[in-house]
Amino acid sequence: MASLSDPQVREFLTHGTRTGKVAFTAADGRPLVTPIWFIVEGDELVFNTGANTAKGRAFARDPRAALCVDLEEPPYALVEAQGTVTLSEDLDELVRTATAIAARYMGQDRAEEFGKRNGVPGELVVRLRPTKIIAHFDMTG
Repeated sequence: MASLSDPQVREFLTHGTRTGKVAFTAADGRPLVTPIWFIVEGDELVFNTGANTAKGRAFARDPRAALCVDLEEPPYALVEAQGTVTLSEDLDELVRTATAIAARYMGQDRAEEFGKRNGVPGELVVRLRPTKIIAHFDMTG
């Protein structure tokens, strides 16, 4: 089984600005999926969300989640991480992670702007710790 310590998995997850698609369940049990910006820190995939969003409410109720990152062109590839999340409202951590995420997706020149915008009360740091990783790096082969 693959893991976040696998160099090929880490390279795939951190390459460019690929978005993740995070899956969770609504209060009535419906499966939901939404795109996110994320970073890899140690053995976790990290992203931000509002405490009162569907994601924030779902994770407070049930910490199980799955995140899929894919390459949408040949040779087509994917990494899926299944696991549980922890939530933090710590403002210092929130500003730090929001700024790091913004640097990845918006560039270093706009990172601080987005970090301050997203690192505010009411937002959460979400840390997904994978218990299972599925990786396919060449779906055409």
